[in-house]
Amino acid sequence: MANRPNIIFYFTDQQRADTCGCYGQKLDITPRLDQMASEGVKFEWAFSPQPVCGPCRALFQTGKYPTETGCFRNNVMLPANVKTLGSYIEEAGYETAYIGKWHLASDGELEQKPTIDHTITAIPKELRGGYTGFWRTSDVLEFTSHGYDGYVFDENNNRVDFKGYRADCITDLALEFFDQYDGKKPFFMTISHIEPHHQNDRKHYEGPVGSKEKYANYEAPADLKALGGDYEVEYPDYLGACASLDENLGKLIDRLKKEGLYENTVIIFGADHGSHFKTRNRDGHLNGYDDYKRSGHDAALRVPLVIAGGPFKGGKVEEQIVSTASLPKTILALAGVNVGDAMIGENLVDVVEGNTPDRLNEAFAQISESRCGRCIRTPEFLYAVYAPGVNGGVAAAADVYADDYMYDLRVDPVQLNNVVADPAYAEAKAMLRTRLLDWIKRAEGATPTITD
Repeated sequence: MANRPNIIFYFTDQQRADTCGCYGQKLDITPRLDQMASEGVKFEWAFSPQPVCGPCRALFQTGKYPTETGCFRNNVMLPANVKTLGSYIEEAGYETAYIGKWHLASDGELEQKPTIDHTITAIPKELRGGYTGFWRTSDVLEFTSHGYDGYVFDENNNRVDFKGYRADCITDLALEFFDQYDGKKPFFMTISHIEPHHQNDRKHYEGPVGSKEKYANYEAPADLKALGGDYEVEYPDYLGACASLDENLGKLIDRLKKEGLYENTVIIFGADHGSHFKTRNRDGHLNGYDDYKRSGHDAALRVPLVIAGGPFKGGKVEEQIVSTASLPKTILALAGVNVGDAMIGENLVDVVEGNTPDRLNEAFAQISESRCGRCIRTPEFLYAVYAPGVNGGVAAAADVYADDYMYDLRVDPVQLNNVVADPAYAEAKAMLRTRLLDWIKRAEGATPTITD
């Protein structure tokens, strides 16, 4: 257990993989991440297990599916009876730091004022998921700040105001950790940015001033060009926010090098989910609501995932499909903690090192709020189902699902031609349905019915 690495989980909110140079973005948006990918491991096909902010964060903290914790939608607090990543890693002797958005300390009905409300106030210690160390956090950061200016709270519940572009300020707060770090223990730091997520109360993405001009000459992703949405107005600011996140990743790396910590630090760069820019969930199956996520399409589920340091080295590109549901188990494995079946997913070190000969090259996701849905992503197909007449903001699961959409990615990588009812795909659909039911059984302990 000697010389265990420091670990940093640097994750963004609502960032598509194709915003990054190492994933094909032509503009110079992510030079520091691209450099990190050239030194570490880029996971080419990484998918979110739940494209909603709160549920995905609950999974990151517990290593359990949102249907198991009850955090299947926003506005549900983390249950007290589930052992968390923070608790495990502090027990293992790590010093912890958490900075940014939490989104797991308030509880109530969806899209209503919570009955337990810490959205804009300090989060009590007992609701911090086992983290007892450095803390610069807001429960719902988009409620306590805008693109510029805002506030969080520290470990003593003191309000900490900041002025400037939010991604810069959140990173600066994270860097304050190193002013007091004595190096006696390895550290685990989470920097949970809200960028490039849209600013809820203003209904726009907010990049740094000048983003619309600086990134006006963009090439829109193929799905957005085909489907429209609101990208023509919002995409330059979205890219501006992503560029700022990359600059701040660079600030973090530079500080690690200055402190002599870089060589023994594993950095994980990821996102909770992507954005479809109001191009999806326009159909009659919508039983809740949607804005930019809450979909099984790659636009919402495919995210950047780059890990560098420790066993993640060599500029490798991992082509196998992985789920970010594996991150809690991977983080703990790096810290020397084997949680076994207490957490879902796999140790991504094993994937990179080829120690998973029988693994399934596919990803599973639960969809909520827009509908009660489930999907499976393989290299060849995306197949999704929904629960007819069930509000995805009320019910976590259902006994009966129906076909929603299916895409043949070999000929339709942009996911435009829904073949779920095409007789030519009946055999493939039957196989995918069986696979999806297997995933639901393992994840939820249930065997629902799926109908055409």
